[in-house]
Amino acid sequence: MPVFDLAVAPLRDLNAALHAVGAGANDTHFEVINPRGHHAVAVGADAPVTIAVRGSVGYYCAGMNSEAAVTIHGSAGPGVAENMMSGTVVVEGDASQYAGATGRGGLLVIKGNAASRCGISMKGIDIVVHGNIGHMSAFMAQSGNLVVLGDAGEALGDSLYEARLFVRGSVKSLGADCIEKEMRPEHLALLADLLARAGVEGVAPSEFKRYGSARKLYNFNIDNVDAY
Repeated sequence: MPVFDLAVAPLRDLNAALHAVGAGANDTHFEVINPRGHHAVAVGADAPVTIAVRGSVGYYCAGMNSEAAVTIHGSAGPGVAENMMSGTVVVEGDASQYAGATGRGGLLVIKGNAASRCGISMKGIDIVVHGNIGHMSAFMAQSGNLVVLGDAGEALGDSLYEARLFVRGSVKSLGADCIEKEMRPEHLALLADLLARAGVEGVAPSEFKRYGSARKLYNFNIDNVDAY
């Protein structure tokens, strides 16, 4: 198992080693120690490798992740798992702003809290936050699922498209065109699967409320034709 100590090894060496992993490679488990808030740790991994980061990181950790399973044993700065394509990213601590921004696939799990704009412009990613999320989360979220076991801040789902939002706690306010929707059996089944994949135990899908787009903001309405 390759071990990269970022107290002495250049970050570039770590990311280069991850990018060099090819089909049938023997080294598929990587450990990163002493990350000390470095930015862009494990960015652009595109192979089915396992990466354990032993400590907290700065901006954009695990950005553009594809296939890799990344676990951050600490907290993450802004943009963790930004533009994620597939695989899994787990943050054992808290995440700063815009976690999972523009993510297109895969699963992001934040076991602490997430700050503002969590899931902004998400495009297919699944995000599960064990704690609370900040304001303007899921702003312009296009598709995918955001699950929050705690509370949500102001303007949740502002200018939402077709992403599904599930919140167990309170919502301070809903953003433009975001409304509470019926929780149908297919949503309960989807949520149960997401909770299981995120390692959540003892929480029933029925405890959540579902929020989504009212479809009035971005759909054509003949009554407003003079405004177009």
